[in-house]
Amino acid sequence: MRAIVNIGLKKGVLDDQGKAINNALGTLGFKDLINDVRVGKQIIIELNTNDKSKAEAEVTQMCEKLLANTVIEDYTIEIVG
Repeated sequence: MRAIVNIGLKKGVLDDQGKAINNALGTLGFKDLINDVRVGKQIIIELNTNDKSKAEAEVTQMCEKLLANTVIEDYTIEIVG
């Protein structure tokens, strides 16, 4: 079983890296296509369980304790496999 965790800054938190990418893409000719850019990270965890609910609970604890800074970041978890 695999957990895919997507982590990004909460709405309202300044994303300097996203802003820089947005500006660079505008300079490259994509200005009319792009409204906003936000940068995040994805963590893929291979799990040793076939219990989907247990896996989600454990990965949630991982996010709360280490993987995400819940003061400024939101996360989503997808359990596959």
